Amino acid sequence: MQEEDILILKPLILEQYFDSVDLICAKNEDGRILGFCGVLNGNIEMLFISPESRGSGVGTFLTRYAIDNLGATKVDVNEQNLQALGFYKHLGFTVVGKSPLDGQGRPYPLLHMEFDKINKFR
Repeated sequence: MQEEDILILKPLILEQYFDSVDLICAKNEDGRILGFCGVLNGNIEMLFISPESRGSGVGTFLTRYAIDNLGATKVDVNEQNLQALGFYKHLGFTVVGKSPLDGQGRPYPLLHMEFDKINKFR
């Protein structure tokens, strides 16, 4: 995403999106937020991991919690976000469809993914 897109989304996330999802948060011992995940109707709507926490297992923990406790089975991923695509594939999600625009109608194609329960957390 472009920086201007992030600046547009940030207030929407804080003021609207948080209230519409089941939100979980991972913190360190000092209470600093390492990442958070929001689920709505079985769809992972948001998964954000602080840059310094990437690769530490926080994303995997939050995603597994979302699947096991919040009923998450789907996620949409921006097609150009190869890191996120690989992450979800590694956890057992498969691509089941594609949309040419993102949820705000911008030209960021989305890949629709579903969790493959047979290959759960390979």
